[in-house]
Amino acid sequence: MQAMVLNSQASELIWTELPDRLPDAHEIRISISACGVCRTDLHVLDGELPDIKYPIIPGHEIVGHIDMLGAAVKDFHAGQRVGVPWLGHTCGVCMFCKSQQENLCDHPSFTGYTRDGGFATSVIADARFVFALPEGRSDVATAPLLCAGLIGWRSLEMVGDGQRLGIYGFGAAGHIVAQIAKFQKRSVFAFTRPGDSAGQDFAKSVGVDWAGDSDQTPPEMLDGAIIYAPVGDLVPLALRAVRKGGRVVCAGIHMSDIPRFPYRILWEERSLRSVANLTRADGLKFFSVLPAMDITTHTRTYALRDANQALADLRNGEFSGAAVLVPD
Repeated sequence: MQAMVLNSQASELIWTELPDRLPDAHEIRISISACGVCRTDLHVLDGELPDIKYPIIPGHEIVGHIDMLGAAVKDFHAGQRVGVPWLGHTCGVCMFCKSQQENLCDHPSFTGYTRDGGFATSVIADARFVFALPEGRSDVATAPLLCAGLIGWRSLEMVGDGQRLGIYGFGAAGHIVAQIAKFQKRSVFAFTRPGDSAGQDFAKSVGVDWAGDSDQTPPEMLDGAIIYAPVGDLVPLALRAVRKGGRVVCAGIHMSDIPRFPYRILWEERSLRSVANLTRADGLKFFSVLPAMDITTHTRTYALRDANQALADLRNGEFSGAAVLVPD
């Protein structure tokens, strides 16, 4: 197998030839056809997540086909198309696992962070945390759904069913969630970096009702807002934009510090909460309803060897939508 390997913090990924790996009893080996590039991969690259063990292969939006099954795997078959998400394994015995909150497991592992991920030609995954994928869209178009789509779905459910939804940060997750919200007949207000006219035009192209700078006041008070950009300064802005009783959901795994803000913008029963990871139930529900929704993932493809360029372009906002790596 070949992989783009991160050997130390803040270094470039290195193209590396590795021995083929064999799955354990509950694992499967997957031949990768596409892997999305997520902002969390930048947090791994920059060492912003704790306890990273090097070397590590990043990537957690994986689509491919099974080419080897562990001895105990019964629910999949060779050649089947599957997706591998961020949540790679949970302990199954802690209080969170036992209370249907496995996303908060005390002893989890995460694809592309604490176990090798998808910036490679193959990956070993725990079959119990892999999703069978519906047909109807290409591997490249499907890859961003394994994180941007799944975390987007969880954050959308968490923000509630209010009619007027604000989205702060209009990248991979934002453009997917906006389309889901429009399918649900909501009004969507997109917020981008100040002066990002290209990003605002992109938001309008996927059907949002309004797009503007993140420091602007929307034309209507919002029922809820989701923050996808890892920028703590957006939290007070979003709180000011939501109505009494409104919800603000921070959907990133890492965010810069939230500045001090006056209690009055939280008062009147506004709420502020975060999204942590996902559960398998989230994925099963999302992929069951996905075929009914007319969702288009806007992607830019890069060869696997060009993963460093894809990460740099993501960091610099050089594309709209999502970047996806494909084998050379």
